[in-house]
Amino acid sequence: MKVFRNFNDYTSQKPLALSLGMFDGVHLGHKSIIDELIKVGSENNLETAVLTFWPHPRFVFNPNEDLKLLNTLEEKKSLLDKYGIDTLFLKEFDEEFRNLTGEEFVRQILVDKLHIKYLIIGYDHSFGKNKSGNFELLQKLSKELDFEVEQMEAINIHENNISSTKVRNALLAGNIKEANEMLGYSYPVSGTVVHGKKIGRTIGYPTANIETDPVKLLPKKGAYIVEVFVKNQQYKGMLSVGTNPTVNGEKLTFEVYILNFNGDIYNEEITVKFRDFLHDEIKFEGLERLIEKLDEDKRLTEEFNF
Repeated sequence: MKVFRNFNDYTSQKPLALSLGMFDGVHLGHKSIIDELIKVGSENNLETAVLTFWPHPRFVFNPNEDLKLLNTLEEKKSLLDKYGIDTLFLKEFDEEFRNLTGEEFVRQILVDKLHIKYLIIGYDHSFGKNKSGNFELLQKLSKELDFEVEQMEAINIHENNISSTKVRNALLAGNIKEANEMLGYSYPVSGTVVHGKKIGRTIGYPTANIETDPVKLLPKKGAYIVEVFVKNQQYKGMLSVGTNPTVNGEKLTFEVYILNFNGDIYNEEITVKFRDFLHDEIKFEGLERLIEKLDEDKRLTEEFNF
């Protein structure tokens, strides 16, 4: 997949079938758009492309908002590449760009610079200053500017439309299976293993403390069953998101106990994939009760069908 951060750098022998939006999570709703792009591209000899924004426009409009995303930039690129997109445009949402009306965006960017021939948008997508761009505008301009436009229907699971917001809310409620169902894959978090307080090793449960990307959404505080990927090997793991209240912790930590593993992985990049929720964060009366719960969590993790 080719990646362009500047429209002026882009040249191609083929015109484009393109979709635009944040694609945060690249969930099954996004996947339906990508599949349609690939089908249209194949039938009409068009290159497939996605135009998205980085950083997220909400960081520009609401700089004090503590917005967390489902994907880091690398995760998003990896998913779009895996799903078969030919070209990715990463546009910075700067002052000049945010002031383009919907019509100016279509004329100046999509047609004059990118030479689109087919545009696919999601069921609720709007764009341009004051959300002045919508499907009706695109239908009108497509006739004049010689491109086709298609609006995709919403994808439903259990009679609910899939959206990035609903995936976020499911993760923040600890509803891991629901979130994974909407995503079409197990929610991943990657990071570097750093030194912690090393309390876990004193009770028989040494954990890897993971330093994560500050933009990445972490599920609600609690304990989880996860898959762990370290040094190209896969393991079962039990992960804690929380402040370790039993030992009067204050800082939020993200740490995983890896089953059947014993090795030095400080400074290693590891990935965990969330599979199920075990329980909320608990403050135990002492370490004995904590160990009893960890033993139970370990049994459930060992029995989990990965």
